[in-house]
Amino acid sequence: MKRTHPGALREILATNLRRIRAEKELSQETLADLCKIDRTYISGIERGLRNLSIDNLERLATALRVEPWQLIRRRDGDR
Repeated sequence: MKRTHPGALREILATNLRRIRAEKELSQETLADLCKIDRTYISGIERGLRNLSIDNLERLATALRVEPWQLIRRRDGDR
């Protein structure tokens, strides 16, 4: 796996994805099935290790039934 320096937006995405997935009571495996993305890739995103494409951001948002911007939006109180 190619390693890139993680940025702040990647950490925001990781946090939001974990939170929204948990709120919807979805496992990583179920979300992966809905997105047609490997579960280990979902895990990598949630740990801030993956620099995903805009297409995969859209797939995640669609599966979670949220707008893509909700996955990358800094929440009040977040740094």
